[in-house]
Amino acid sequence: MQHPMPHLLVVGGGFAGMWAALTGAREFALAGREARVTVIARDEFLTVRPRLYEVFTEAFRAPLAPVFAPLGISLAVGEVEDIDTQVHRVSFVDGDGTRHGAHYDRLVLAAGSQQRALPVPGAAEFAFDIDTFDGARRFDEQLRRCVDAVGEAGADTFVIIGAGFTGIELAAEMRNRLRAHGGATAAEAARIVLVERAGEVGPDLGPQPRPYIEEALRNARVELKLGTGVERIERDGVLLGNGERLAAATVVVTAGLVASPLAARLGVAADAQGRLPVDTALRVAGVSQVFAAGDIARAQTDDTHVALMSCQHAVPMGKHAGYNAARELLNLPLADYRQPDYVTCLDLGDYGSLFTTGWDRQPQQWGAEVKALKRKINTQWIYPPAGGREAILAAAALDAPWPPLD
Repeated sequence: MQHPMPHLLVVGGGFAGMWAALTGAREFALAGREARVTVIARDEFLTVRPRLYEVFTEAFRAPLAPVFAPLGISLAVGEVEDIDTQVHRVSFVDGDGTRHGAHYDRLVLAAGSQQRALPVPGAAEFAFDIDTFDGARRFDEQLRRCVDAVGEAGADTFVIIGAGFTGIELAAEMRNRLRAHGGATAAEAARIVLVERAGEVGPDLGPQPRPYIEEALRNARVELKLGTGVERIERDGVLLGNGERLAAATVVVTAGLVASPLAARLGVAADAQGRLPVDTALRVAGVSQVFAAGDIARAQTDDTHVALMSCQHAVPMGKHAGYNAARELLNLPLADYRQPDYVTCLDLGDYGSLFTTGWDRQPQQWGAEVKALKRKINTQWIYPPAGGREAILAAAALDAPWPPLD
C-alpha cells in the first residue's frame, strides 16, 4: 500500500524552528521515507538575537536557504494568522498580502517571543528596543544621529530601562557602540543610565554574579537608578517613578519577554509569560499532532527547573521537537527532552565576560579569557551549521554536541 507523503510543518524561523526542521528532515532521511518539511517564517533569515546588544552589523542575521536547501526543506515567508488544530491547517499572509493555507500532519510551533510592552505613556512612540533585527538597526541609527548632534540637549544621555541580562550587556557595551560612530570623544562624553524597578541590578540573575556585574558597570561608568519604575517616556527624556526627570534623546527598553501571541490560538491555558504547557516529548498538552519548542513552550529541563527564554534552551528543544514530530509520523520511539545543566556567559563590555554554572549562577571565571569564549558563542556556535548536506545532517543529530565544542 502506498502511504501518502507526510508533512511536517514548522512555524518560526528562529533557533528552535530552524533546528526542529533540520532534525526532523534528518529523521526522515535516515528512515528512507519521503516527506515534506516546511518552515513558515517572517523573513528569510535567522536573527541571531543574543547579539543585538553589540555594535550593529548585518551579520546579526544569517540566511536560512543555504542550510535548508541541502535537506530539501521548503521556506515560506509570511505572517501566520491562524492555526486550526481541528483540521490541521495553518493560515498565513505573504509579503504581497496574499493569503495561504498549509495542511500539516505534525506541527512544531516555534514562533518565539517578543519584548513585553512597557505599559507607560510614550513608550510606543519614543522608546527604542533591541529585541528584533529591525529594532536593533533603528537603535543604531539613533546612536549615529546623537553622535552627530553633539551639543544638543540630551543627545549625549542614553537611558536603558531594565537591568536584566540584556540591559546589563547593553549598558556595559554602550561606550563601544558610541565609539564605533563617534570615536573616543563621543564615547567618553556620554552619560549612560540604567534604570531598574527592583532594588538591585540583575534581580533575576541572583546574588552570586552581582558583585562582578556591579564592578563592571562602575568600570563602564554606568549610573544605576534602582528601586524605581518609569512614569512616562517623552521625545526628549524620561520621567521616573521617584519624580526624577532625565533629559535624554535616547531611551531604550529591555523589558522581559512574553511568548508569541500565536500560543493563544491553540486555546490552551498558558503560563504568566504566555508559554504553552508541553510534556516531556514537547507535545502541547491537550492538542493532538502539535509540538512546541523554544520561547513559546513551558518545558521542564529536569524535575525542578523550567527552560528559560534563551538560545541555550531553544536549540535542544527545537531538535527534540523536530525529532519527535518526525518519529511520531514514522511510528518510531520518541525521546524525552531533558537539559539539567545550565550555564551563563554574560558580556560585561571592556571588563570582559562572566561565566557561571548552575541555576544559582555560581561564578567560575571572568575577564578577557571568558570574553573570547563569549565571542566564539556569539559569532560561531549559535549560527546555522555550515558545509554541505552531510555536515548539516551531522549537526542536526539529536546527540550532536551542543554547543559544538572544538
